[in-house]
Order: sequence, then structure tokens, then C-alpha cells
Amino acid sequence: MFSTEINYEVVTYSVGDTKAGTKMGKLQLKNPEDNTLLNCILWEETIKRMDSKIFRSGNILRIVSGSFNEKYNNCLVSAIELVEEALIGLTNEQTTDYYNKFITYIDKIKEDKKREFLINFFKEHESQFKIAPAAKMMHHNYMGGLLVHTLECLQFADKVVETAFQKINTDDLYLACILHDIGKIFEYKIDTESGLIDYNEDFKKDWLTHTQYGFNLCMNNGFKQAARMIAAHHGRIEWGAMIDLNEKDLEPCVYLVHHIDDLSAKFGKIKPTMLK
Repeated sequence: MFSTEINYEVVTYSVGDTKAGTKMGKLQLKNPEDNTLLNCILWEETIKRMDSKIFRSGNILRIVSGSFNEKYNNCLVSAIELVEEALIGLTNEQTTDYYNKFITYIDKIKEDKKREFLINFFKEHESQFKIAPAAKMMHHNYMGGLLVHTLECLQFADKVVETAFQKINTDDLYLACILHDIGKIFEYKIDTESGLIDYNEDFKKDWLTHTQYGFNLCMNNGFKQAARMIAAHHGRIEWGAMIDLNEKDLEPCVYLVHHIDDLSAKFGKIKPTMLK
């Protein structure tokens, strides 16, 4: 039954046009008690009454009034209020700390061509990288999330090299970890005032996915082994990989970034304490 006592967490929010030319909001909420999802519609007149910041991912909301379907998994919302506001992302101090740690991995790269390429790339794209999310909703979906995710991948890579894969080319592994998701600085856009994340439609005109972007970036600069790791990092073709890890006789290093990325993404679904 409908209850105004339930507090929901915002998962995603987007606004589109109806056939009649009016605006319609699509809001997905999660009940933190049982993780069930509630899909909501907001008509234009409702949207106009609200500040878009209320729909930031992670915010806790209460539905004041709305019309539910019989299964109570869809709702036409007419009034909603903010219960608890989530932080947008990293503080300036945290961003500086994470970025300084990230830069140390570029310094670890021995081959001059690879190291200088990264230095120049991040000199040009530092500001974009520092605010980019790693996803819209799946993991590290906050301002600075891509920086955190990338550093986590590099730190996991260190542990892999220390244990089972001592003969791996660390330059290639670090390079692949750094660039596997770098296309996301262009694939996503984030409102730094509201924290709302959406896809950049201009990116989709030129690129299929961020994986394709990272792969091409490496191939165009002659970093073929890193490119292969990036091509496989989503694991399966149906998950967006360019190399399917079900293929036979793949060299072992091709699997590395996939598993490293997956570990970070899995833990990235848990909100860090600093963002609560």
C-alpha cells in the first residue's frame, strides 16, 4: 500500500519530451529496506515546481502524493520532498589527494613514449578527469568517481604484479588501467551544481562506447598490448567488450584489466564513507 513513511533513494533521473511536446520526468527510486525499485513519472507541471537538485543520485526522498499501479512498482508522482541530501562527490581536498596518488603511477611508467603521452594527455584533460563520474548509476557514480575508480584499479594492479604475474609488463598494465575508462570523460556529463549525471549525445555520434575510445587511443599511439587489455575489459561481447574472454588461446595478460576493473566496480557499488 502507498505510504508517505517510506524513504526512497534516488537511482536515476532524466527528462525527455512527450509526443505532445511537453516535458516528462523519469525517476527511478530504490527502497533501501528491501532494494526494490520504483519507477516514477513526473509531468511537466510537477517538474516546474521542483529544483532539479532534489533528484541527485543518492538523495533520500519521500513521496508526498502520487498514484500507484496495482503492483506498487510504478507511480505517477505529484508531490515529493527531500529527506536527506547526498553529497555531489569528492571535496577539493580529497580530489587533490586522489589525483596526486594517481600521478605517481604515471611516474612509475619506465618507457618514455608512454609516460610522456600520459603526462601530455592529463595536462590537457586534468579538469575533466577530476570531475568525471565512472558511471551513471552502476558504480562510482559521483563527481570524481572516475578518478577514484582509476586509482583503485592501479592499486589492485600493484597487488597482482606482486603475486601471480611478476613477469607482466607493468608499463602496459598501468597504461591499460589508466586509459580503460578514459572515454567516460566525454561519454558522460555531470552537472557540478546538482550532481546529476547524463549521457553526452555528441559522444555517441562519433564513438560506440568508451571502450572503443580507449582502444583507439592506444592503437593510434602504438600501445597495442594495452589496447588489447582495454578491448577485453568488459569480458563479453554482449557486455560491451571488443574481445570476448570466452575466446580460446588468449594470452593471460588480456584477462587482467577485466578482473581488476570488476573488483573496483563491485566495491564501488558501496557508497564510500566520505560521501555519506
